[in-house]
Amino acid sequence: MENRFLRLIDVLARHDVRYIVVGGVAAVLHRVPISTQDFDVVHDRAGDNVEKLLGALRELGAIYRDDPRRLTPGESHLVGPGQQLLQAGNLKFDLLGTIDHGGGYEQLLPESELVEVGPYRVRVLTLAKLIDVKRKLTRPKDKLMLLHLEATLDELKKSGRKEH
Repeated sequence: MENRFLRLIDVLARHDVRYIVVGGVAAVLHRVPISTQDFDVVHDRAGDNVEKLLGALRELGAIYRDDPRRLTPGESHLVGPGQQLLQAGNLKFDLLGTIDHGGGYEQLLPESELVEVGPYRVRVLTLAKLIDVKRKLTRPKDKLMLLHLEATLDELKKSGRKEH
């Protein structure tokens, strides 16, 4: 796990933010042989969690990506189902209220598991659910990742190991 991603995990953990890792980083945590440029999380949109998340974003100095005005997200942005494409230095991360074909935090919670990442226990979407979501998407990069996800799941089944 790259240091810039560990920094995000550390700040979110210290602020006690509830979230689920999805996308490329979730695949990497399931040992899928891919690389990814950003860190995607679906956050709990409950008021208390949004407050904690805003504190974490302030600590990170997070701003909207590619926005010359250097705007920061507010509560109204984080309680909705949309996506916030952010950066803090060289760390790019996406805060997602929901994901296509998966829903929000509450819907994804039963489809997630805790994975050890350094000293942290991080909630990550299961490999099976990642595959389910990617199968319904049409972008070429999603189709390519699906091939890697399915191959990894096949290898795990052959070896009798658990998902991660």
